[in-house]
Amino acid sequence: MRVGFFSIQAYDIPFFDTANVSFKHQLTYSETRLSEETVSLARNFDAVCVFVHDVLNRSVLTKLKKNNVHLIALRCAGFNNVDIDAANELEINVVRVPRYSPYAVAEHAVGLMLALNRKIHRAYARVKESNFSLNGLLGFDMHGKTVGIIGTGFIGSVTAKILAGFGVNLLAYDISPDPEVEKLGVKYVSLDELYANSDIITLHCPLTPDTHHLINTNSLSKMKDGVMLINTSRGAVLDTTATIAALKSGKLGSLGLDVYEQEGDLFFKDLSDQVIQDDVFERLLTFPNVLVTAHQGFFTKEAMQNIATTTLENISLCQSGCPTTNLISKQLFTHY
Repeated sequence: MRVGFFSIQAYDIPFFDTANVSFKHQLTYSETRLSEETVSLARNFDAVCVFVHDVLNRSVLTKLKKNNVHLIALRCAGFNNVDIDAANELEINVVRVPRYSPYAVAEHAVGLMLALNRKIHRAYARVKESNFSLNGLLGFDMHGKTVGIIGTGFIGSVTAKILAGFGVNLLAYDISPDPEVEKLGVKYVSLDELYANSDIITLHCPLTPDTHHLINTNSLSKMKDGVMLINTSRGAVLDTTATIAALKSGKLGSLGLDVYEQEGDLFFKDLSDQVIQDDVFERLLTFPNVLVTAHQGFFTKEAMQNIATTTLENISLCQSGCPTTNLISKQLFTHY
């Protein structure tokens, strides 16, 4: 199948080229982000492979259909950037990679917790300048603290397993509680109870209309003073303006972000020689108790191998008319 890749990075290509030895698709790579302005670049492909910042609204999908594109292959788990209803109406299949490596993101989330708690990022900078003072670097024992996990799917459940080893008390909220997670000693509670009792809150829920700005002025007000908040899910789960206000007031004791609400214009690019125009993001970076990474939670060797293999396998299964559990649109074409 002729597959056009959008938003490709140089590090993606070796993984897809290696995996494609087994699948033998015709892969064309482009760094361009898919949008209404660039959708014409897809006219010669049977399928497009896209990432988290590509735009697949109704207008783009309609133009893809006119260009005879029948399949959208997401090389990620989330699909909030795709109008699934429009895809169904247009009979365009949408597949994703739901289990590329829950360990990668979960481990990154816990890494952010440890770095913020023990001020590792600040200590590193100090030592580089021959400043060996410990003033301002006081942390706390994770053991015995209460951690609230919002979302206990693949990533959230792995996060719970890792944190259980620290001897923390685990609370969780999910619309579908998982009995296997409960066996770890996790107690499912309401959001309000989780907010009120957690020393650390970590977000692992998908971005949906229900979770958009789940963390807002109201929910922040229900949290403990000095709470640590970690977001490795999607940026818009968190209202950035409200979060900055909570940092300024001291309600938030620390904040770890691997995602950002307006990251599409920033992340996955080298902007080191430019003046960043996003004042909200720049304000976040002024806080000594904020640690931001640029959506790298997924970025491990194992995850990249799984993403490439599963994405190309999804394409092959759809091409041959075979069912795949990774299909998130309702129609399945038998051939192209």
